[in-house]
Amino acid sequence: MSLPKIESYPLPTAAELPPGRVDWRPDPARVALLVHDAQRYFLAPYQGAPVPEMIANIASLIVAARAAGVPVFYTAQPGRQAAADRGLLTEFWGDGIGAVIDDDPAAADVVPELAPEPEDTVLVKWRYSAFQRSTFTEQLAWLGRDQLLITGVYAHIGCQATAVEAFMRDVRPFLVADAVADFSRGHHDQACEYVAQRCGVVTTTAGALSALSMPSAPIHAGAPR
Repeated sequence: MSLPKIESYPLPTAAELPPGRVDWRPDPARVALLVHDAQRYFLAPYQGAPVPEMIANIASLIVAARAAGVPVFYTAQPGRQAAADRGLLTEFWGDGIGAVIDDDPAAADVVPELAPEPEDTVLVKWRYSAFQRSTFTEQLAWLGRDQLLITGVYAHIGCQATAVEAFMRDVRPFLVADAVADFSRGHHDQACEYVAQRCGVVTTTAGALSALSMPSAPIHAGAPR
């Protein structure tokens, strides 16, 4: 059950984003950036677009986040997982990275263009959501962060699951539509539609970069965060 080859498709533009239900805006004093599963194994199936553009967009967000003092988190699945740790994922996806790690020891690595720095946090990824079996919730709370910019792959699986769980933990999720990729444009649009209508805001790299460059909004006593 290896990952399927993924045909090229164009990333959505700002004009193509679905309408949302809330008008949240990322605040550099409140937001964290997540680079979700940007590992060689998960990007290998792509036949071209949208991966180069997605990587470039994520890279620009990482630079801006670090410059603004915004914490950067990564998720990365282990190259080898015990059957008990992998659980039901095996029934859906087989052995995952473990199926290729002997032939490609670097399969579990984050792609070089997006490699984490020592000050970044890498979360071991066990399930679709970055919050599962991790200390993500506690780390965000300790840092005073209640917003999350989500980038990476795959939009309708782990990125969407993470956005939903962030919402359920009162962390406002922002799915960056041109900084994620999926199995197809249809799946990509499906994830954007779901997040926009059910749990968060769908934005663009340009929109997120603009927000990260702005001064933090003052929080008035009694105002909702």
